[in-house]
Amino acid sequence: MPTTITAADLEAVLRGDGELALIDVREEGVFGQNHLLMAVNLPLSGLELSIRRAVPRRGTPLVLVDDDDGLAARAAALLTGFGYVDISLLEGGVAGWTAAGLETFSGLNVPSKAFGEYVEHHFDTPSVDATELRRMIDNGADMVILDSRPMAEFNRMSIPGGINCPGAELTHRIAALAPNPETTVVVNCAGRTRSILGAQSLRHAGVPNPVVALRNGTMGWHLAGFKLDHGQDRAAPAVSAADAVLARDRAGVVAAHYGVPVIDGATLQKWRGEQETHTLLVLDVRGPDEYQAGHLVDARHAPGGQVVQATDRHIAVRNARVVLVDPAETRALMTAAWLIQMGLSNVHVLAAADAATSLVTGPEAIEPPPPPAADTLTSEDLNAALTAGAVTVVDLQPSLAYREGHIPGAWFLVRARWQADLAALGAAAGKLVVTSPDGALALWVAAEMTAAGQPASALAGGTEAWAAAGYPLTQGMENPASLTDDVFLLPYARRDPDEAAAAMNAYLTWEVALLDQIKKPGGISFPQF
Repeated sequence: MPTTITAADLEAVLRGDGELALIDVREEGVFGQNHLLMAVNLPLSGLELSIRRAVPRRGTPLVLVDDDDGLAARAAALLTGFGYVDISLLEGGVAGWTAAGLETFSGLNVPSKAFGEYVEHHFDTPSVDATELRRMIDNGADMVILDSRPMAEFNRMSIPGGINCPGAELTHRIAALAPNPETTVVVNCAGRTRSILGAQSLRHAGVPNPVVALRNGTMGWHLAGFKLDHGQDRAAPAVSAADAVLARDRAGVVAAHYGVPVIDGATLQKWRGEQETHTLLVLDVRGPDEYQAGHLVDARHAPGGQVVQATDRHIAVRNARVVLVDPAETRALMTAAWLIQMGLSNVHVLAAADAATSLVTGPEAIEPPPPPAADTLTSEDLNAALTAGAVTVVDLQPSLAYREGHIPGAWFLVRARWQADLAALGAAAGKLVVTSPDGALALWVAAEMTAAGQPASALAGGTEAWAAAGYPLTQGMENPASLTDDVFLLPYARRDPDEAAAAMNAYLTWEVALLDQIKKPGGISFPQF
């Protein structure tokens, strides 16, 4: 049986130096409306698939948060079955925290967002707004626009003429991108955080160029009435040997200033042997192509800019040992310096010589717990059953993914609420076939439904296999059995232009206000350097 913990006691634990995974098990859309600042969102709906990556050590103290509605207790039972042994529930859930006079926050990745605002205020990071940048472009200014987001986000929308150079790559690649020290460097993202941190990274590194952030990023550009590009794939060039040495030297100065510790392979190996008592997170902070070409066997892929932008997604265990890996060192050193400034006290960089040995290739491989036995259907079997009207499909994809493409006639269902929400199907709720993006979650839910007396099979390979077999997908929210509160809608996800513009303005106002909000009880402070 899990124990309970009061809000006051939890706040004291959060101020300590012991390990803790504070996990909010509500849906992302619910979490995004109101949550504890330092909570990590791992919804019960997909906890089987996310827990091992987030919390690899089963002895890690866990505190689970919900709306005092039983979700945390259900999550505790699941995690106990996976071998986690130190589980507590927050008394009264989020409301209990608020009743204790402690602040709650809206949005996602809030500690990182607040840190970005702190950095701009603390270092007086210079910026230009969209109108100024438009004027610079029109006047043919000697400048380069660098988009500090991952390529997928850049491809979705970008500033005209911009080049993709994700945050941790900026110091690594800037010499080739702006060899003339007179060239102005403009760093942008979608909003504010990665623009600020990217620009300040280059300034910390002593880059001689004038460097500014694009205030409010692509949102500010759109709100100013300027057109964004879509479908672009302009990427930063490869790094020469000389430029790599220069970048490493610049990053080394930053690392020395902020006290970044560099460890050798022997130390990492020793820590690997202590994982029963200390959580170890080995994060490879390079881009996806470099990672897949060769990485340490236990290294997770976590591009450095995203580790700083979404620290809660990559480092779920407070005070875990974190080892950043980059054979060139630059990206690891710059990322570590930011994490230390955020207040993470146990962050290390693996020495270059040890970061390039004993490598494996391919994508990240972290096996979730083995699913229980469940009946399965192939896409061909499902197509025949649907043609005969013999089954009903329930789809566990995130609602935005369901909206973009699902099996015709399928019902959208939030896994954590399936027992209550199946009532929406009415007479259609006969023999069910459960699908999810790759079919992994569907196996768990089909077995769970069958054990509860609702016959269900899982679609082998999920919706991806269905599409790969050439069967059609349809768009829209045609059959919602559940509320679409599983996803926190970001401004660009809104299809109505007026709604999107209003959401952008609200988002930017919220982000700036975080600097004051984090000062309240239940907030956070950042170290002074």
